[in-house]
Amino acid sequence: MGDAVTFGVRLRDALATYGPLCVGIDPHERLLLEWGLPVSAAGVREFGLRVVDAAAGRVGVLKPQVSFYERFGSAGFAALEDVLAAARAAGVLVIADAKRGDIGTTMDAYADAWLTPGAPLEADALTANPFLGVGTLSHAFDLAEAHGKGVFVLAATSNPDAFTAQRARLEDGSTVSAGLIAEVSARNAQHVAVGEWGSLGFVVGATVDWTDAGLVPPVPPAPILAPGFGYQGATPADLVRRFGPAAATVVASESRSVLSAGPAGLAARIDERRALYRAVTHG
Repeated sequence: MGDAVTFGVRLRDALATYGPLCVGIDPHERLLLEWGLPVSAAGVREFGLRVVDAAAGRVGVLKPQVSFYERFGSAGFAALEDVLAAARAAGVLVIADAKRGDIGTTMDAYADAWLTPGAPLEADALTANPFLGVGTLSHAFDLAEAHGKGVFVLAATSNPDAFTAQRARLEDGSTVSAGLIAEVSARNAQHVAVGEWGSLGFVVGATVDWTDAGLVPPVPPAPILAPGFGYQGATPADLVRRFGPAAATVVASESRSVLSAGPAGLAARIDERRALYRAVTHG
């Protein structure tokens, strides 16, 4: 491991300071129009920068959805670069929600693009797809561990279409989702001091039933990115009820429920949602 402070430590500090709320940067076409912005690279750039301005000092984590920038080609990626840089300059941890997954040098190049210090698309963490084999993500894990970055591995999503694959049973009787968590947790255990969080985390939908999915909290503790709060139905109260002993490591991602407040109401909505989570986690 390099000399960088681990992502697990950085995230733990951010959640302790600001609480679990993570604001997604998802410039849907409808939202762009509601915000009075053009449906263009310039529009998504302005959208993202406004979210960064409103969120800085209020939340510890932002999660731009890469697809909404990618659709505008090279100009969209340039806009995303500006948003990523602004967020990181503001001291906010950035999770690039790209869900990259491939084999060999192709996946290695994805990892280089998002997790290399100084890269144009540098983020603090990347979402990744392990369903071509956890081993395909080895280079991404290496980069994360060397440079204080994180990787969130898709483990259990809430969309019913994924249940057949994710809840299939392995030879030992565990679900595929549970097997992924166990395999990545074994890697974490090699690089984590006692009492610290791993830097390799998991994406687990906020509406996923852990018993049905065959899940148990990761050991050692690891960050859990939980989409599905707010607009998709999960409430702050579900943080403890759904995630149980793993609740302290959850990054509760909200997008439309926050962004629908519009640019004028965005900061106030973030404060409102943050307070609801703080009430649950601090009693």
